[in-house]
Amino acid sequence: MDSVHGTDGRMSDERRVVVRLFGPAREAAGAASVELELSPPATAADAMTELARAHPALAPLLPRTRVAVNLEYVDARTPLAPGDEIAILPPVGGG
Repeated sequence: MDSVHGTDGRMSDERRVVVRLFGPAREAAGAASVELELSPPATAADAMTELARAHPALAPLLPRTRVAVNLEYVDARTPLAPGDEIAILPPVGGG
């Protein structure tokens, strides 16, 4: 994925999405959220691929998680827009 940085060295808002991490994903990444920069047109699958690349400890967890974009569950083909908030949610157990 391409990176675009502004003159201050920060990522450009034009391609940035925020990924919120919960449960084991939060523990594996060591953070509650991370920012990703994705080349348009990007999908939820592209975000997951980039997330696994940027945080390899998350890679084994991602196939078992649910993904939400802007508070709605989505599938891998869902297109992303700059500024979207993605949530990586662990599987829910019950009994």
